[in-house]
Amino acid sequence: MGIEKIKTLGELRKRGYKPVSIKDEIRKNLIGSIRNKENPFKGIIGYDDSVIPDTERALLSRHNILFLGLRGQAKTRMARQMTDLLDEYIPIVAGSEVNDDPMKPLSKYARDLIAEHDDETPITWLHRSERYGEKLATPDVSVADLIGDIDPIKAANLRLSFADERVIHYGIIPRSNRGIFVINEIPDLQARIQVALFNILEEGDIQIRGFKLRMPLDILFVFTANPEDYTNRGSIVTPLKDRIQSQILTHYPKSIETSLEITEQEAHIVDEQKSKVAMSDLVKRLIEQVAFEARNNEYVDKKSGVSARLPISAFENAYSSAERRAIINNERQTQVWISDLNGIIPSITGKIELVYEGEQEGPYQVAVNLLDKAIRSQFITHFPNPETLKKRRTTGKPSQQERENDNPYKAITRWFDSGNHLDILVDMKDSEKIAALYKVDGLYGFVKKFFPHANEKENALLMEFVLHGLSAYSLISKKVIEGKIEFKDLIGSMMNLGQENYTEDDDMNDDNFN
Repeated sequence: MGIEKIKTLGELRKRGYKPVSIKDEIRKNLIGSIRNKENPFKGIIGYDDSVIPDTERALLSRHNILFLGLRGQAKTRMARQMTDLLDEYIPIVAGSEVNDDPMKPLSKYARDLIAEHDDETPITWLHRSERYGEKLATPDVSVADLIGDIDPIKAANLRLSFADERVIHYGIIPRSNRGIFVINEIPDLQARIQVALFNILEEGDIQIRGFKLRMPLDILFVFTANPEDYTNRGSIVTPLKDRIQSQILTHYPKSIETSLEITEQEAHIVDEQKSKVAMSDLVKRLIEQVAFEARNNEYVDKKSGVSARLPISAFENAYSSAERRAIINNERQTQVWISDLNGIIPSITGKIELVYEGEQEGPYQVAVNLLDKAIRSQFITHFPNPETLKKRRTTGKPSQQERENDNPYKAITRWFDSGNHLDILVDMKDSEKIAALYKVDGLYGFVKKFFPHANEKENALLMEFVLHGLSAYSLISKKVIEGKIEFKDLIGSMMNLGQENYTEDDDMNDDNFN
């Protein structure tokens, strides 16, 4: 008979069951996991050499843990996955509100039941998935929520005096006995509530409305917090912080490759989208680069951070932008173009906190600038850096061929300098967009020189990328208006803008004169 089929305390005793504290239980299972070269934190990417080893050391030390880091750094996910290190089932006294161990009962209910029935005391089995409690700290959380209070309705129904321990309604922490309990955003908890946790962490004592109960709760506490200077909402009171034995610093992905892996894992792309829309590695890297640019941007609040949810949401929106265009044009297959990335702007504006200067610039414009910076950063990993191209020294006037050897972009920019322009409609058919891109002299040849094995659609995507890159490096102009991206020569665009301003000023002067 499997141990989880045992139904009474007597049967449990005969099997030689010995209670183990949750921290010892996790420690035992973690040791086995490490020996077997198993990763107890599956799906957590980018922490193999930092957060995961620190967490394993803390658990081996039987420590309560504080994960300290900015938003979107998998703090809560780390805590939730600790349940995989618990035994699959543990026995509890049937009907217990605080998961009483049959061998070491805590509550009066369990003690009285065992005293009355002894070996016939009924037990049930608790699955590890039910041994996890979580509470988001908010200013309105009370001691009653966390620890408990006297329940007058229970007292009336059972005809008990308020002096009877059985009138207590236990809070979420006692109900998480023999489990993992997580408090997210601990600085948001009022200081007086944090104080109530002191004895629970240190001694296991809880006090409820005058009842001083010696209940050595068996709990692994995990707290999460942003750095204390994140906001002025609050901080962790020092005595509580002192009782949390291990503080582990989390971080954002350190490389594009790690960030790509996280996004691919977490983004929800339905099979219908995958079958209809292709996304190149180039576009994926551009999306990830946006988050990296945002984390170092002067307009974005670094204390707030930029969550890994930004590229995940942007990835999903990029797919949907291409899918929407394909539906409009009745196309069976398409790819995500650079122009489709205008559709990820809402994913950026909702995921960044701006400093004062950023608020003045405006969330939309900051998002557009971040996308342009991402294009700049990725452009030079695929093509020569326009800013570092040096002119060859010649004794006389250089020939056209010499100029183009010095500047491989010359043929492309000369086409625009000749008065030509290119309009890319956001909802343009793929075939029409490809035909439009081939009109730009020198563009196809330039791409083919650096990517000779690219197929037609890859060529077209790279050709579009070159135009966006040249715009980002101010070699041509780009203007986005009413579902259209317009590429022109830079000088002509500046002169036209100046002419528009001049005309407006003239009109104002004429009005004043009249």
